Amino acid sequence: MYRHGAGSRIVLFALAMCFAGALCAQPAGKPYLKATPEDMQWWREARFGLFIHWGPVSLKGTEIGWSRGGERRGTGGKGEIPVDVYDNLHKEFNPTAFNAKEWVALAQAAGMKYLVFTSKHHDGFCEFDSKLTDYKITNSPFGRDVVKELADACHEAGLRLGFYYSPPDWHHPDYLTANHARYIEYLHGQLRELCSNYGQLDVVWFDGLGGTAKDWDAEPLFKMIRELQPHTIINNRAGLEADFDTPEQTIGRFQNTRPWESCITICNQWAWKPGDAMKSLKTCIDTLVRCAGGDGNLLFNVGPMPTGAIEPRQVERLKEMGAWLKPYGETIYGTRGGPFKPGPWGACTSKGNTAYLHLLSWPEPTLSLPPLPKKIVKHSVLTGGTATVTQSEQGIEISVPEGDRKELDTIVALELDGSATDILPVSVAGSLTTGKKATASNVYQNMNQEHGPQRAVDDDSNTRWATDAGVHDAWLEVDLGKPETIGRAGISEALDRVKSFDLEYLDGKEWKQFAEGKKLGSDRMLSFPPITAQRVRLNLHKATDGPTIWEFQLFPPK
Repeated sequence: MYRHGAGSRIVLFALAMCFAGALCAQPAGKPYLKATPEDMQWWREARFGLFIHWGPVSLKGTEIGWSRGGERRGTGGKGEIPVDVYDNLHKEFNPTAFNAKEWVALAQAAGMKYLVFTSKHHDGFCEFDSKLTDYKITNSPFGRDVVKELADACHEAGLRLGFYYSPPDWHHPDYLTANHARYIEYLHGQLRELCSNYGQLDVVWFDGLGGTAKDWDAEPLFKMIRELQPHTIINNRAGLEADFDTPEQTIGRFQNTRPWESCITICNQWAWKPGDAMKSLKTCIDTLVRCAGGDGNLLFNVGPMPTGAIEPRQVERLKEMGAWLKPYGETIYGTRGGPFKPGPWGACTSKGNTAYLHLLSWPEPTLSLPPLPKKIVKHSVLTGGTATVTQSEQGIEISVPEGDRKELDTIVALELDGSATDILPVSVAGSLTTGKKATASNVYQNMNQEHGPQRAVDDDSNTRWATDAGVHDAWLEVDLGKPETIGRAGISEALDRVKSFDLEYLDGKEWKQFAEGKKLGSDRMLSFPPITAQRVRLNLHKATDGPTIWEFQLFPPK
């Protein structure tokens, strides 16, 4: 049952009058559309937060919201669980092992500085005691207000708190119907409850599925939120630019002009799934470091089990991350990305006069960096051992003995004779392919903007060329614009699907092979007898599924 008041007429008028013009504009005189720099500061420094997706759907082990079989107004498609089954799962939901203090303690043990919880997902189920609906956790056998217990635990422990809230609601009878104005009243009413009844709220995390500001009457909504929670920050998924961007299931590209946060799952699915493949500790650390090195945050998701407990293996992985952060957190927390942009080798963070090089892999024995406008006065290897650092007008050369290289991350600190954070960020790679024309045999769902071949030659290790599911052989071609002498290639593959590959160049009208190999991996570096060519192809063979490449780079011979 949903409850509506006389405010519908007000909302109808607001819908008629609200939001015109550019989607992300911030009109003058509307300070509620943006948080202040002071309110953003803690979040920028935090770098690492815990995301939690959880609800009655955990009883089925399927994806939250998306597995619901009912109509998805505004998106289309149906999930695998019949709607009459999905919408009644809460009647069986009794997570007696839920302990808010344990969740909060785990976040802190992982080195996380804030927590964002799904108060309501697209399926419409509320994890808080809303007075506007009966479809809520307090009407389950459990009967307790999960949001309140979690908020109290966060406040007691000093952990910053955020609420995820989905403006789309496939359960609500008025959503995207002729009575949508009544749904807007409901949405605003629930945000009023969340901002009024649970103490200090540090983050409001919307998930609008591409909806516009008009769909949610977002400007009055933002104004209300800021009035009730003056210091909260809001993400960009309610049709307004708001305070920070939210790349999903991918590491954001380097961006130090606007805050961003990657939301990424520890397993494959957002909600709990029995036996779901979990990321290795190496992948988890790489992800955190690359987010910080790109000047962004990582919001790392777990899905608790139906009992309310978080799966022991996920608990162990998060604690391992926390154990790594204890000695090396200074290179993550409170840092800015740069002055070297992330690459296949790793990422760089900086604080004060110190640049922290996170050497996540070793494509070559020596890392060659572009020159810096400041002098290196001292260096050290924070992870133990020694490094050789040579600086000249041409650039910086860094090598670490093989025995001192760490599997997770080798961290070399460079102390400069001035601030490291005010240096204009530069790319490391220097690849001949960067920005050149690229073509491919196949692009995933024809999504050229997101996954086209140019993404493999953009000098950004966080974007990729991807192919369709079921593709087993594919090619990527780069036109260098003019003949270039080539002696080395760097290839970074995602998902480890390719079983063999070769490189060819166009000699007149004939393609000639000049290198080949078996598995690629995330940082394959090849050397070969020099050739001179303008057009080069990377051929991928016998992939287990659609191959995908982060970066394809070509270099002159050494």
